[in-house]
Amino acid sequence: MHKKLFIPGPIEVKESVLNKMSSPMIGHRSKEASTLQRKISNKLRKLFFTENEILLSTSSGSGLMEGAVRSCTKERAAVFSIGSFGDRWHKMATSNGVNADLYKSELGTITKAETVDEVLSTGKYDLVTITHNETSTGVMNPIEEISQVIKKYPEVIFCVDAVSSAGGVEIQTDKLGIDICITSTQKALGLPPGLGICTMSEKAVEKARTVENRGFYLDLVQLYDTIGKRDYQYPSTPNLSLMFALNYQLDLIMEEGLENRFSRHREMAEYTRNWAKKHFDLFCDEKYASVTLTTVKNTRNISVKELNEELGKRGFVISNGYGNLKEKTFRIAHMADLTLDNMKELLYNIEDILSIS
Repeated sequence: MHKKLFIPGPIEVKESVLNKMSSPMIGHRSKEASTLQRKISNKLRKLFFTENEILLSTSSGSGLMEGAVRSCTKERAAVFSIGSFGDRWHKMATSNGVNADLYKSELGTITKAETVDEVLSTGKYDLVTITHNETSTGVMNPIEEISQVIKKYPEVIFCVDAVSSAGGVEIQTDKLGIDICITSTQKALGLPPGLGICTMSEKAVEKARTVENRGFYLDLVQLYDTIGKRDYQYPSTPNLSLMFALNYQLDLIMEEGLENRFSRHREMAEYTRNWAKKHFDLFCDEKYASVTLTTVKNTRNISVKELNEELGKRGFVISNGYGNLKEKTFRIAHMADLTLDNMKELLYNIEDILSIS
């Protein structure tokens, strides 16, 4: 029995999207491949509200996160973390020999704009990383407020992890001054895992050209230059199957309409939060609660593992808390192509299993 996924990724994927992955192969150096990539890039520019170039990587979003911090840091990176995935970005930097400092917020809280200002005012940093949406805690950073501070430091490269938010939340990349905005296919975009996606500004490219030892496969300059020289083709073989599916899914997203899509995500989030407050509690301040998933505080001390086992028998799966938050919280995703009716059905079944109303 297929279990419908309400986890932070991979997420539930439409059958028609999965079917597109079985499209016959084409040569990755063919005109057809260039046309496919160009179509994808043009649609993604609309999704990201940007004029910047779009890069694809046959990896998860983590690949481009690593590529960004390694390719664009010449002096030192300031990594701001609101959970496990911000911590991971710092480890990526230090593992690659990149000078980086980690600035952690208490679990369940945001990165404060004034903290970013204080750190950048030292003049020590030429790159900053911000997690937009942290799936371990269910916190969505106030990216607009943070961006206003970073604009005071035009020499700093601004990188954003939007892996679990892009496609479900409006991100005005150019308006916010984001140089590299990163996402993955398996979250709010509603596709299987296997492609990392990012925007890249000319400012970031020119900075990266001054950085030595950018690596090879994840060298963002090489990706950027090759698609320009080879007419939207890549230095290494790309994931053509996912590109077929991505191109098709982007058509569906545009057909739904971006504002309609963002509104649907907000509606699902509000319904799930209200349910969580009624029966449990939210792990974070609702003002900063994620729009693509809800982290629920396990105030009833239920066994999340046992709840998930019973949900599995009914064809659903949610996610336990992440890391040290396991059993202390549980996470319910409401992203991609899920609907409000899907959320109502899931939450009704949780109530039924737990005998709560």
